[in-house]
Amino acid sequence: MVHMSEDVSKPGYLISTLDNRCPRCRRGKIFMNRNPYKKGLLKMNETCPVCGQPTELEVGFYYGTAYVSYALTVAFSVATFLAWYVIFGFSIEDGDHRLFWWLGINSVLMILLQPILMRMSRSMWLSWFVKYDPDWQKNEIKKEVTERVIKEQMNNW
Repeated sequence: MVHMSEDVSKPGYLISTLDNRCPRCRRGKIFMNRNPYKKGLLKMNETCPVCGQPTELEVGFYYGTAYVSYALTVAFSVATFLAWYVIFGFSIEDGDHRLFWWLGINSVLMILLQPILMRMSRSMWLSWFVKYDPDWQKNEIKKEVTERVIKEQMNNW
């Protein structure tokens, strides 16, 4: 039998972050609902179902994800702008208003992708504060991560 920490099939950082998995064990799902387009899209498990890592590290922990979400939307818009420019080009003089077509299509895509980008920003934010532990079965959860949680203040905003 293969020990879990020796399992070579565990996903890497990028795959586990994109798949919204726990950054400590990279196995457990951090969101309760797998589908980002259903009600409660940002409802997270209190702890990782696999390793027990808390997902709420302190009160207001996820406020910083607004910056991450903003960076992701800017990066996506720049990527679509460059792709549009390479494929169709831009010209104000030709009368077909390709720039405005890009703006409209990019706006619709941003609205449709917003739930995915919001979840991805939470997953990325959590992964920057909780590091991967290859021996998560043996090691306890770090105290500095759990001692900032004040249960009485949770969801008090």
